[in-house]
Amino acid sequence: MAWIERRWRLVFVLLFLGVCVYFVGYKWGQIRWLALSDTDDNMRLAQVQAWLHGQGWFDLRQHKLAPPDGLNIHWSRIVDLPIAGLLLIFRPLVGEFTAVRIACAVAPMLALAPALWAVILTARRIIHPRAYPIAFAVLMCAQTSLFMWMPLRIDHHGWQLAMLALVVAGLADRDGRRGGATAGLATAVSLGIGLELIPLMALAGASIALRWVWDGGETARMRAYAVTLAGGCAIAFGGFASHDNRAIVCDVLSPVWLSTLLLTAALLTALSFLPAGARALRLGLLLLAGAIIAGFFVASFPQCLGRPEQISPELEKLWFVNIREVKPLYTKPWRDALQTGWLPLIGTIGAMIAAIRARGSARAPAWISIALLSLVATLGLFWQSRFGPQAQLMGVYGAAAMGWLLLPKLLDSGSSLVRVGGTLAAFFALSGQMASFIAMIPKPAKQERRDKADATRNGGSRPGRCSTIPALAQLDKLPAATMLTFIDLGPRLITMTKHSAVAGPYHRNGEAILDVQHAFRAASPEVAHAVMEKRGATMLLLCPGMAESTIYRARAPHGFYMQLIDGKVPAWLTPVELPENSPYRLWRRIG
Repeated sequence: MAWIERRWRLVFVLLFLGVCVYFVGYKWGQIRWLALSDTDDNMRLAQVQAWLHGQGWFDLRQHKLAPPDGLNIHWSRIVDLPIAGLLLIFRPLVGEFTAVRIACAVAPMLALAPALWAVILTARRIIHPRAYPIAFAVLMCAQTSLFMWMPLRIDHHGWQLAMLALVVAGLADRDGRRGGATAGLATAVSLGIGLELIPLMALAGASIALRWVWDGGETARMRAYAVTLAGGCAIAFGGFASHDNRAIVCDVLSPVWLSTLLLTAALLTALSFLPAGARALRLGLLLLAGAIIAGFFVASFPQCLGRPEQISPELEKLWFVNIREVKPLYTKPWRDALQTGWLPLIGTIGAMIAAIRARGSARAPAWISIALLSLVATLGLFWQSRFGPQAQLMGVYGAAAMGWLLLPKLLDSGSSLVRVGGTLAAFFALSGQMASFIAMIPKPAKQERRDKADATRNGGSRPGRCSTIPALAQLDKLPAATMLTFIDLGPRLITMTKHSAVAGPYHRNGEAILDVQHAFRAASPEVAHAVMEKRGATMLLLCPGMAESTIYRARAPHGFYMQLIDGKVPAWLTPVELPENSPYRLWRRIG
């Protein structure tokens, strides 16, 4: 234990390398076949490839989607950098395809390094210098969070989780100036990547200001936070915001949020130079600053008070509400909900207990902040299940604190049954592994029969093969074309073939998404005909049984998609011959 405490940096390196080796082994089959299963991962690779093939740094439009103008996407180039760097390094050595596989495997694991470093630092600072192995073990059981750092998960979520962990490390740092700067820079990077974590980032910033209210000695922390937040956000906007993101939009670090953040930073900096005064005076000044910020935002950007995506009611009804990650956790199957929500709940309780136990000590402010962040992230699951990764990450700290409190007592027991069985049971309960064991309970026979019927409902179709490289290679042999196809198939299609697609699952792509929805739901084939003419699409591609198709089957049983599945093909479509084992159905528009 003394060696673990003294050589913790070496232990970090060993733990990180060990996790990377495990990840590569675990995902080797998917890495080999570049099985980017998520639409965002495919889209990220398509964006990087477009940039490396000459697309402008500030032009993030995906010109292979939503023709003729291209898809206006709300991302930034920050996460593109490590992927592109790895591609440029390995392409001359191993060729294009292998370089892509290496880049897509390594880039997500790079984000694990700062996340793991920050978790270890935080555990050492506020639990015990020897407690970080428990935090590491709990983190390795946080499956929803861990998935974001696994090979091929090249979208931005892993980097945002890393920034959240660094913010927490800054909150736990007893060196106020260093901790404030860490939190400010990590917040700026996170917001430059995307706004998904803005509720937690705002709460973390508010906790730093409230610590100044409670203790005037926290001035250096608040000042460092404000200065680095302002500078970091200015750099993130000036250096990475696309042409489209420089408009008055609500879903990215645009002039809307940049101006608000700069005003916030300026006011916090000004407050830090005022005489400390009484606690009540500091609270009053902070409340005044908050009112100024809120008034500025409401008066300047009232359109951003609602949902940042600003989608139409029709788009929300036909598409947005069907996205799995935006549905509340309680709408999920109970096994999934239990495995996602167990660790956040345990971690929130643990953080609250730790905050109570730390009252009056130097660790109390950090634990109060962590408890609040964990509570908000856990409650967020009841709004959208996309809070799962951040809620599990925040749960690690409280669960580790409870582990440090309970596990040594169990290990010191005179009973071997308690030392072994009790320790394992306690760890499984704290880490969330207990939920995984419960979820392994066999389903009732009736449910098994229903699941089997659902799997064969599509007449023996093999939708999982539609995204594989061998299947897509069949399409890539055809001359380049724009295809009307499923929204969720679009990113994979444009990434792995020369073809373009009408739409992808991105909210700024609303008009194109509705075109696809209308085409496949309408009873008249002429709606699809008009959409194909409007978008310049010369081919219509289906993957029968793909998850998206179940929506058309259920919501529009007499719609155009079901007509095609039933063999009712209009005269303006002619079938395109594909290999006998192809999972697709493809037609060419001839009129």
